[in-house]
Amino acid sequence: MPDDHHDPSAALIPVAPVFTNAERLALAGFLAGYSGLTRQAYELDLRQYASWCHQHHLRLFQARRADIECFARDLETRGQARATITRRLCTIAGFYRYAVEEDLLDHSPAAHVLRPRLDYESHATGLDRNELGALLVAAGLGSPGEHALIALLPLNGLRVSEASGASIENLGRRARAPHCGCDAQRQQGRHHPARATHGAGDRPGRR
Repeated sequence: MPDDHHDPSAALIPVAPVFTNAERLALAGFLAGYSGLTRQAYELDLRQYASWCHQHHLRLFQARRADIECFARDLETRGQARATITRRLCTIAGFYRYAVEEDLLDHSPAAHVLRPRLDYESHATGLDRNELGALLVAAGLGSPGEHALIALLPLNGLRVSEASGASIENLGRRARAPHCGCDAQRQQGRHHPARATHGAGDRPGRR
């Protein structure tokens, strides 16, 4: 006889991934090191990866290199851009590396995962949203100084020479917002004030 207490609608409710204590510590500790746009990008990447692992009956710390590469192939079949896939894999690699450094995991299954080759011969005038996210995520895996420099460039429309050559006296000045190559900023119609002054006719662009 059918169970009168069975609710068919319950099968339509997605079940959230269940983490072990070590996995929960690794996720919280890894994300605690970041803020702003970088943290949001990391959270999105890890949420999608954790959901994929849950759907395939895998715990985060049980995944192997082949599983992560299957995750990447699944993203490809769903039409994800190569820049997006590369960003996801960079985040996953950073997460597992953090877990190893904190002695929560013996070795990283993402250490030798192959990432999609990106076409750097682009004729685009600026970065799109996915490319900007990939750039910020990759920068977040480096030193704090590198991360700060890379974040300054797209968010303020600065050249590398302008960001690295800015004097301390210029940091408090508010200048006219320069043209920024980031498509996301242009689409939203927002510009941020530059943190460095520009000479006459010296219009910042993409490098």
